[in-house]
Parts: sequence; structure tokens; C-alpha cells
Amino acid sequence: MAEEEQVEVSVAVKNEKIDVFWEEGMLKHEPGRGVFDSSFDPGFLDVLEDHPENADRVRNMVSILKRGPISPFITWHSGSLASISDLLTFHSPEYIKELEEADKAGGKMMCAGTFLNPGSWEAARLAAGTTLSAMKHLLDGQGNIAYALVRPPGHHAQPTQADGYCFLNNAGLAVHLALKSGRPKVAVIDIDVHYGNGTAEGFYGSNEVLTISLHMNHGSWGPSHPQSGAIDQLGEGDGFGFNMNIPLPNGSGDRGYEYAMKELVVPAVHKFKPDMIVLVVGQDSSAFDPNGRQCLTMDGYRELARIIRGLADSHCKGQFLIVQEGGYHMTYSAFCLHATLEGALDIRNPLLPDPIAYYPEDEGYTVKAVDAMKQYFTANAPFLKEAN
Repeated sequence: MAEEEQVEVSVAVKNEKIDVFWEEGMLKHEPGRGVFDSSFDPGFLDVLEDHPENADRVRNMVSILKRGPISPFITWHSGSLASISDLLTFHSPEYIKELEEADKAGGKMMCAGTFLNPGSWEAARLAAGTTLSAMKHLLDGQGNIAYALVRPPGHHAQPTQADGYCFLNNAGLAVHLALKSGRPKVAVIDIDVHYGNGTAEGFYGSNEVLTISLHMNHGSWGPSHPQSGAIDQLGEGDGFGFNMNIPLPNGSGDRGYEYAMKELVVPAVHKFKPDMIVLVVGQDSSAFDPNGRQCLTMDGYRELARIIRGLADSHCKGQFLIVQEGGYHMTYSAFCLHATLEGALDIRNPLLPDPIAYYPEDEGYTVKAVDAMKQYFTANAPFLKEAN
């Protein structure tokens, strides 16, 4: 790139902001202590650990955006409490009643590892409402890139049940708002380390929403998570072919994820031509996360977000929503978030160096797996075979 072009890019980036939506009340959700994500105390350990989805992980995300080098590119906004009518756009009345009754009773273990305790229901409704506020900001034309910095996470929450630390499907609610507000087609791209099963379930029969999930090949983990995340779960009815599961081998790393994104995600999104994109991001795909094994570094997150930014520029006039999900390493998750937002802004020279990440990569196995999935999707997803 010529020197004049570099200057132009630098000036353009400096003028662009990310609108971050955040509410302190979300810190009230306290999932407890025990052995990892259980409440189990075996009685012979002197020190138990906080549940991985604890408030401190998100406190670090807030602080790095407020005091890190990306802070001049951030505009802060408050969120709101989702109404019950908002929640019913994705969830069943019976399930919402179950959550309300659990809150009134003082708490309940909704499923393994997922504890609704005093303060959790308000925090969950704030997370949902704050995500809706971020989407509305985009729909009203007030910005191009919005980030819902929310907890508890949401992408495992299905229309009728909680799952995987999630009570309400924040991204799914935002998708419904976009559809209702005149955006005919929405693409959801989920790079959390776990399958975005709740979001997929919510739109499994819809051809208005393309749900794509790149995840560790972990399969089902019990009654709350019956979906396996396998490639043959393509959707049903009108939605057949519009759910793309991309189960990646453990340790796929930066190059493996980038290859999957360019070979599978980018062509599908170009074919679908969405009017809005939702990037569902979890830093639990990082190299040092206790809940995943995918070995992404800051460079990987930066590049994945840059690719999504390019798709939004091509199809959505630059608009896309980022929704926070997992990410359980207390410090490195915040660094990976910083890198994600750098990529979303298309900042070419990293603002923040990676403090710890060196992880040996061998993407060869992932490349073979992605090539096989590409053949499968091309043969079996009808919309990929249609002429432009």
C-alpha cells in the first residue's frame, strides 16, 4: 500500500467508533463457587474456585476498553431491562414463567453448571435488554458497529430451556428485532468455542436467518444440550440448508479458523446476502481458556473480526452487531476482546501486543476437515447451489 493510502486508512479509522452497550447491574449474577462450574464441595479442598462465568471476567473486559489503547475508539452507552413481551419473541411463555418462578423462589439450578441465584434474573433481563438496545442503535441509523458487552451469556439458551450458563438468548432476541424492523435477512456468525445451539434451534425452520457456528467438535452434553453441532444438522422445512455447523478439530488455531472462515463462511454469506450481521463472540476459543481447546490468539480474533467487517461492508452498509458470550480466562479473554474490536475497526497495526500467546500450530488436519465440510455443504445446502 502506498504511503498516501496508509495515511487515508489511518485517518478513516481514527474517525470511526464502536458503540459499546453496558449495564453494571449485570454484575449481580453470581453463579457460585465449587469445583469448576459445579457447586460441588468435596470437603477436602482448602480453596474452591469461582464459577468460570463470574463477574470478574467481565470487569476486566470493561476495564480494558476503558483504559486500554482502544479506549479513544469507544463510545459508551447504557442498556435497558428487557420486557417480558421482548423475551417472548424468542422464548416460550412456559419457559419465561419457569424463570420468573425460580427467581421468586430464591434460585434454582436450571441445568448442570447453570445456576439462577438471587440477582441472576435481573442480570439476565439486563443482558437481553442491553443487546436489544445495541441492535436498535444500529437499526435507527445511529452507528455502524455496536458491541453488547453482556452477561450472563445467551447463545445456548433455547426457546424452551436454559443451557450452558445461559438463560435468555440475547443474540436471538436481537435477530428478531432486526427482522421485525425491516431487515429481511440476518446472518449470525458464532465463534464461541461451543456450538451456538440455542440460536440455531430458534431459527432452525427459517430461511430469513443464516446461522453459522464455528465450534470445538464437542457433541451433545446432555438433556439441556441435545444438539450435537454436527454438519448434517442443516435446518428443517423452509430453513433447510440455512443452519451451517462447522465443528473444527481441537487446536485448530488462528490459521485453521481463518481457513474455515474464508472457505466456508465468506462464500455462504456472499450467497445469502444478509441485511444485518450478528457476530456472536466468545474468547473461550483462545489458547489458554479453561473451557476450550481451540488455541486462537489475539491475532486470530483480530483477523476473524476483520473478515466479518468486510462482509458487513459488502452487504450491510458496514453495520454489524457484536454480542458477548463466553471467555473464561480471567485476563487473556480481555486481551482477545481488545483484539476483536481492533479487527472490527480494521486497524491494521495492532494497538496492543499479545502478552502470552505462543502456541505451535499445525492447521493441516483442520484444512482437510474444512475441505470435506465444503464438499458436504455444497452438495446438501440448497441455497448454496442456487444461481445468483
